[in-house]
Formats: sequence, structure tokens, C-alpha cells
Amino acid sequence: MMFISKYIAPLLLLFAVLVRAVSRERSIRILNDSGSRIEVFWVNPQTRETALLSKPNVKDGASMPMSTFVGHEFEIHEVPSAKTGTCSNEEKVCRIASFKVGEPEEQAFRILPGFGIQAGDHSILQKERDTPDQAIKTCQRKAKSQMDELDGSAEASLVLINDLANCVQLSVSEKLREANEEISYQSRVRKQIAGTLENYTCVDESLVSSPDVSSRVWEGSADGLPRTVHIKHDRPSSQIHVIENFIDVEECNAMEQAAVPTLHHATVADGKGGSRLSESRKAMQAGITVDWAKEEEGDLIARLSRRVYDYTNNVLGLNIQEHGQEDLMSIQYFGRGLNDTAPDRYTPHCDGDCTGLPHKAGTRMATMVMYCTLPERGGSTNFRNAGVHVKPVSGNAIFFSYINPESKFMDSGYTEHSGCPVFVGEKKIVTQWIRYGVDSENPWNSFNTLGIKVKDAMNQ
Repeated sequence: MMFISKYIAPLLLLFAVLVRAVSRERSIRILNDSGSRIEVFWVNPQTRETALLSKPNVKDGASMPMSTFVGHEFEIHEVPSAKTGTCSNEEKVCRIASFKVGEPEEQAFRILPGFGIQAGDHSILQKERDTPDQAIKTCQRKAKSQMDELDGSAEASLVLINDLANCVQLSVSEKLREANEEISYQSRVRKQIAGTLENYTCVDESLVSSPDVSSRVWEGSADGLPRTVHIKHDRPSSQIHVIENFIDVEECNAMEQAAVPTLHHATVADGKGGSRLSESRKAMQAGITVDWAKEEEGDLIARLSRRVYDYTNNVLGLNIQEHGQEDLMSIQYFGRGLNDTAPDRYTPHCDGDCTGLPHKAGTRMATMVMYCTLPERGGSTNFRNAGVHVKPVSGNAIFFSYINPESKFMDSGYTEHSGCPVFVGEKKIVTQWIRYGVDSENPWNSFNTLGIKVKDAMNQ
């Protein structure tokens, strides 16, 4: 037993030393953003002599990874210009900086233009230098460094200019590509989460409308009545507003009576330019053509439609006219009990393009939904990607636009919405889909649901 202990004890001690040594090993990275080429030297802790590690030297904008240990010291030496034999700072003296490796894992040491050293986590420092602005600065420093090596001829200067332009183009393009990939990924995650929560949001009867981002008062140009506007979502290409007391009982009744002769099952776009019946949209609807000749006589439907365009222009400033627009639509959902496995509803959809692409002439760019009759259970409106839930109030309206009025680019999905299932009672609404690029000579029905002129589609 004594014999075994005699040999085990030293082995355990050696093992402890090795473990301690390994645990103090660190991977570091030196990031050169100094504007000059640099050399990296290790400093001997006993003799303080230095040993060159960077062969060849590290160019500006480049990085140098290495394995080392906690407590090791390094010196960074600025390399003089091969042409002038001096360094590029005002004193023409080559600078030296130093740093010591600390305890944290994955350390990085960034050599800054003034030859200071920024120490920190590698991923954080790398993100700082990966912005388009930093990429451009790196290209500028490279160009300045190259300038010191040139002979000053016109030909050499032209080469330098071309190199600078290529550097900026490649660097910024790569950063923008990476940023777009990250945005796309985050958008997919956001939509997946919103889709998971959709059904829970719709069946929660205790859920109230989402809080306002802001609010304001709008006065219609026709009746001059002040109406409170609750702004739920406000982005350049997507807005969601709830307007109080937008439609009155007389206007609701006029729309419902006008709809009776032509009420039919609602359809959806078929993706080929036409429309079709779908289980995703279970409701009855009827289009009501506005008789604008009766507007001055106080026609209720014309009065309501004028109010829609009045508000749309107040928000978007696109001078939308009534000529060539779609009919007002009376839409009705009927509840058949809590046990109905296929209730009337409209599953998540976009009324127009929600691709983030430019607007196609003649297609929809805003919607007004006006609430007349409300069900006892169900029937809320949900904008799942925007995180906006609206519990309807009779007489109120939801306005949502899906175009940037300045750039004419479309929403990228925030106005995707659903009409939650109606279980008990009836839900009756009036909807106006508003188009951009239509007029008397190019009415809404001269375009198919893909935004292509019908006559052009027939010739393809």
C-alpha cells in the first residue's frame, strides 16, 4: 500500500498542474484597425525579451488568432512604410502598444487608429467592426496605407481609386447581405410565434383591444364631426387605426338592406388572377355600388363612402378619388353555436400585397372595416404579426394601410389579419378596399387579382 501511495501522489500532483495549466489556456484574436501594418511580439515574463510571432505582419483590417495563456503579455509594433521608412502618424515615429491576457474566454484585442487597444469579448468587438460604416473606414485606411507605398504617378493613383471603390462595394454589400439574412430570420421567427398564438388570441373572450401607440382627433371635411382615432400600429408601410363613431345606425341599415338581393358566399383570390370559394373564408357578402349622383341629396351610402376616402387621404395624402374604386362590401358572419367545428371566419390573410415589394398599379393599398352588428361570442379582428388585437365596438371602424405613401413600397406582413370565428350571434360589417392607380378609364375590375390588366392577361 505504501508502495502505491509513493507513486500515486506525484502523479496526482502532476495531473493537477496539467489541469491548472490547461484551464488557463486561452484563445485570443488580435484585430488590426490601426490604419497601419503591425507586428505582434510575445514578451518573455522572465527576461522581458520579445519574440516576433506575426510572420508576415498583420495588414490593416485583418485579424490574427492565437492560443496563449492567462497573464501572457504581448507588444504591438507599428510597421513603417516601405517607401518612406517612417510611420504614418504626425510624429513619423512608429508606435508600440501592449496588452496582457486576462481570465475571460474568447478575448479579443482591437488595435485602434490612435494605437490604443480595446479589449473585450471577441463576438462583441467583431460586431462593432462589422457595420457598413466601419467597413468603409477600413477601406479608407487601406487606401491611405497603400498611398504611402505608391510612386505618385497618375496610373498608380487610378489603381488606388479603383481598389478603394472595389473595397467599399464588396465590404458594404457583404454587410448588407448579412443584415438582410438576419432580418429575414427574425421575421420568420416572429411569424411562427404569431401563428402559434393566433387561435389562443381569438378564443380568449376576456382579451381587450391592444393599447394605443398614440391617439388623435380627426374631423371629417363633410360633416365636421370630431372623432377620436386610436393608433395601434404606426410604421411607414403599415398603419392600423381604430376610429370611434365612424358609421351610424342609419348607414348600417342602408347597407344591409341594399345587400339583400345579391348576398352570396364570399370568395378569395385564387392566385391565378381570379377568385374562388374557400374554407378559409366562410361568410356571406354583397357588393354595393355607390350612386354618386345622389350624394348631394344626402344618400346614406354615398355619405359613408365619401367619409372613407376623406379619412384615407387625411392619413396617406395620396389624393384618392372615388372614380374606379371597388364597391362597398356588406359582409355577414353567422354563429351556429360553441360546438361548431367549422364556424364562419376569415383566416389570416393580406388584403393586398404584403411582400415588401413596390406597389403594382391598380391594386389595393388600404382597407376600412366598419362594425355594425356584433356577435355575442367571437368576431374580433386580429393582426397577429403586428401584435394588435381589436375587440370590435358597434359604430367603430378599423383603418389599415399597407403602402408607404412616399416610396410606394408595400407592407411586409404587419397588416396580415384575421376575422376571428363567430360562434354565437351575428357579425355584420361594411368593408371598403381602397386602390391606388385606378380611375374612370381604368376601374378596379379592369385589373385581375395579380394586378395585371385583364385585357393584357388575355393576350399572354
